Amino acid sequence: MGDDGSPHGGDDAHHARASLTPDAEARLAALEAVCNAIAHPARRQILLTVHLRGTMTAGDIAGRFAHAWPTTTRHLQVLETAGLLRHTRLGRNRVYDLDHGRLDLLREWIAWFEGVPRQSDRSAHVANPVVTSTKKGSRP
Repeated sequence: MGDDGSPHGGDDAHHARASLTPDAEARLAALEAVCNAIAHPARRQILLTVHLRGTMTAGDIAGRFAHAWPTTTRHLQVLETAGLLRHTRLGRNRVYDLDHGRLDLLREWIAWFEGVPRQSDRSAHVANPVVTSTKKGSRP
């Protein structure tokens, strides 16, 4: 058994990934980058702040948080590398804005789960079949 719990040591996942088209592989890598970027609560807060306030300089963003400057710039870099933020130069300042289109990767992924019965819903029907009441002593 592999480290990932699969019976073949992850070979199935490796073969499935190896058969992806280059476009699908790139989209999967982009989704992974976005998910990793929003995994940290400070980065989610930065995204929300830029979304609600519009374009902001790095200094404006840093001023809203209690993080040290290097920590803020590192968070901004992760968000920008993931494609969630982009910046333009205005003199010596970097002005950041949100790339709303990049969030479509998350919407696409979540859409896979919409309208499909959850496993817990399906197993509940099997575990709790509908029982009709019968009178004592009678057979159903």
